[in-house]
Amino acid sequence: MPDSALIAAVDLGSNSFRLQVARIVDGGLLPVDTLKETVRFGAGLDARGHLTPAAQAEALAALARFGERLRGLDPSQVRAVATNTFRVAKNAAEFVPQAEAALGFAIDVIGGSEEARLIYLGAAHSLPATREKRLVVDIGGGSTELIVGRQFKPLLTESTLMGCVSWSMRFFPDGVIDAARLEQAELAARTALQPLVPEVAAAGWQSAIGTSGTARSLSDILELNDLSPSGITADGLAQLRELLLRAGHVDAVALDGLRSDRRPVLAGGFAIMAAAFDAFDIERMTITYGALRDGVMYDLVGRQSLADVRDTTVAAFVRRHQADVAQSNRVAALAAALFEQLPQARSDVARGVKDAAQLHEIGRSISHASFHKHSAYIVRHADMPGFSRREQARLAALVLAQQGKLAKLEAEGLSAIEWSAVLALRLAVLFCRNRRDTPLPPLRLSADGDVHTLALPAAWLQAHPLTRYALEEEARAWQKSGRTLTVNPD
Repeated sequence: MPDSALIAAVDLGSNSFRLQVARIVDGGLLPVDTLKETVRFGAGLDARGHLTPAAQAEALAALARFGERLRGLDPSQVRAVATNTFRVAKNAAEFVPQAEAALGFAIDVIGGSEEARLIYLGAAHSLPATREKRLVVDIGGGSTELIVGRQFKPLLTESTLMGCVSWSMRFFPDGVIDAARLEQAELAARTALQPLVPEVAAAGWQSAIGTSGTARSLSDILELNDLSPSGITADGLAQLRELLLRAGHVDAVALDGLRSDRRPVLAGGFAIMAAAFDAFDIERMTITYGALRDGVMYDLVGRQSLADVRDTTVAAFVRRHQADVAQSNRVAALAAALFEQLPQARSDVARGVKDAAQLHEIGRSISHASFHKHSAYIVRHADMPGFSRREQARLAALVLAQQGKLAKLEAEGLSAIEWSAVLALRLAVLFCRNRRDTPLPPLRLSADGDVHTLALPAAWLQAHPLTRYALEEEARAWQKSGRTLTVNPD
């Protein structure tokens, strides 16, 4: 992406929605506009785990305002990510299309591990260059991410289902703060963190970094009330605990640096931070302003260059599952070449075809029988840095579709161009069956809605009866799905 280009990141958190617009300058980012809406989306879940109509309406109104600011930008310049509340809401699938319509751009619901990776990327770009390992703690509205990394590389990424909104609602629903409630909240947070203690300790971090709203708010409070000389300290938290207990209610807390939008979630955020200090033996934590939305923007820049983390992830999965790299490359090259012949081919779908081809055989590490199902399961459920949940779901559908009946894809809601991507992958697998670098004849693929046509030399087809039979079977499979594949020898 060229210098001076504008890019934007939208962070749809459980406590607040944020929009940041920046200009690329000398490979770095120069912020030009920031918007924040404190919607407390995580508090909009009812007893059944559904987003309430009121919460949805407030969120849609905020997204419409963001959409006005983003109007005129190309989709390649904008990335919107949604975090924990979108992950856990039972009716998120029905709400997301409305949210995308209000914003005017696609929204990626990302998993906890991917959220942690992006947080670290944002934090690392805002910190001084150093060789030391850092423990980054990000207490959000509905989840808490912990990352150990060095320079720009995350070495350990973890996410827990607790945040300042959810913890405040669970332990301080009426705002009352007493010793029993605070102890219970800290103990529950410590219990949630306990399984991560051995891994974090083994990572051998040297400094602790806090980022996002809770850490920044606590740091401001401690510094402005002379409870800490800089950042967050264990001693400062102990003093703040006594002040909270003395106040007895969030509305009675009178401290410099406590903003009105942070007051309702102060107690829950404090309990989680205190538990983190205790669990990981943190004495002092410095604060950085680089966070998820910054990481999203740097990742967006990387996607437009040779530094796309998705390439690294796909290559790592191929190595980890000991797939045949040469065969994956053959299938990927042919699938891409077939798909690119279609005039309606989109770059994002072309990307999926290539990645699916690279990953199509990773399930063989589990079993040769129905390996495509194992491959699809891994792709759908594994932590894949750089990929959103929707991207993984679409990728898994493509991998599953590489062979077998097409009826299994009907529930996926594929578009016409995605069905063309399925065909390109299936044909590539079919033509590369001998697993050798054998020259292939010219293959011409075209599409008109649900009708696909494959043209190839008749003489070559006559000389390859196994491939001819496989193509006939493939045409029958598409006919059974209500679509048409015609093979035209010429």
